[in-house]
Parts: sequence; structure tokens; C-alpha cells
Amino acid sequence: MSNLCVIPARGGSKRIPRKNIRPFNGRPMIAHSIDAALASGVFDQVIVSTDDEEIADVARAHGAAVPFLRPAELSHDHAGTIEVIAHATAWMQARHGAYGAVCCLYATAPFVQVDDLRRSVEVLTAGDWAYVFTVTDFAAPIFRSFQRHAGGGVEMFFPDKFFTRSQDLPQALHDAGQFYCGRPSAWLTGKRFFEPHSFPLIIPRWRVQDIDNVDDWARAELMAHALHAGAGALTAP
Repeated sequence: MSNLCVIPARGGSKRIPRKNIRPFNGRPMIAHSIDAALASGVFDQVIVSTDDEEIADVARAHGAAVPFLRPAELSHDHAGTIEVIAHATAWMQARHGAYGAVCCLYATAPFVQVDDLRRSVEVLTAGDWAYVFTVTDFAAPIFRSFQRHAGGGVEMFFPDKFFTRSQDLPQALHDAGQFYCGRPSAWLTGKRFFEPHSFPLIIPRWRVQDIDNVDDWARAELMAHALHAGAGALTAP
């Protein structure tokens, strides 16, 4: 059974205008995700779901298909990932038949690895999971975290863990914000990601960076330069 990759990329980004096609490391941001999806070899179709003609043109120029323009009701600030991918899944299955896996790959995931995409499809199709997605661990134990009061002072979120050694605390994970590989039925029925029916692919923290604001973008560019320099040093004679 064939597999589908959907890259959601609406045109109305507010905090980083036009971030999906803004140049990152010499190429439009979305091109990095398209490249990874195509290079993985596990997707029969790689499409972009967008409401924006310019993004559609850039996506096509870098090898993705844009078979439809996303409707306005799924292109506002509060449109959810699951709804957007469900729409794309329904649209594509109505015209191309059933898929074994539908992967939502974010347009702002320049550090996504081809091997992780391949493994996600393998794990999903070999097991009984609804979703497979990348995660990483927190840099500090969340059970020792605290909040600051408006008038000063702090209060632990988990005061009962004050005397627990860090090495004895449970491992806490968070979404890496790269992709979710799911069964079509999971998308279409609106199943949530962070539930027992999902399998986490754990990746190192140095390969994870959300890009939601200008500070995130600057840090991601520094990471990209460092990784590129490191790769060059490894391959230099």
C-alpha cells in the first residue's frame, strides 16, 4: 500500500512573516523538508497543503506536488494540524485510493533526518500504532521545575519531588516538532498524538529546534552552521 507525505505550509505566519519560504541555509525553508521526504524513498507522493500561491510555486519548484489549495476555514491562526492533515488525507484518498501511512512533515523542520522518516513508516506499518513521531528529552528534570509568583518568590510544580534525586526521577520527553507519521484512520477520526496509541522515536536534543519566532530562527541558523562546519571537519582530508 502506498504512503503519503503532507507538508502543511500556510501563508499567514505572523511572528516570522513568510517563514515557510524564507531563505534558510541558502534555500527556502520548505525545501529542506521536501528534500528529506523525497530522499527517504518511503513516500509515493509528497504534497504541500497551502492556501498561498507563492508557497505553492516554491514547493513545485523543489519537487513537491500541490494538488489543491487549502480552504480558508483551515488556513487561519487556530487551525489545528490534525484537521489540516485530515482534510488532505480525505482529498487524496478520494482520488488515489487508500494509503498505508500519512505523514505530516512540518515545513519548518530543517534538521529532520531521512532515516527517522524511514524508521517511522517501518514502525507504524509493523505495529499497531496510530502515530509515530520524533521526541527528545528535556534538558533539565521537569519534576524539579517551579514558577515565579507575581509578587516575588517561587513555588515548585511538584513539591513532593524536592528531595528526590534527579537520577531517580522519570524521564520526561517532549515533541520534537518535526513530523507525525500516522494511519489515515487516526487523522480522519481526530486521534490525539500524546496518547498510549503513539510510538515515540527518541532523537538527541542537538537535532531539535522549534522555529516559532525570530529568536528560534537565529538559533536554528547557528545550529545549521555548526552542523555544516562539523560535517566538513569530519570529511576533510
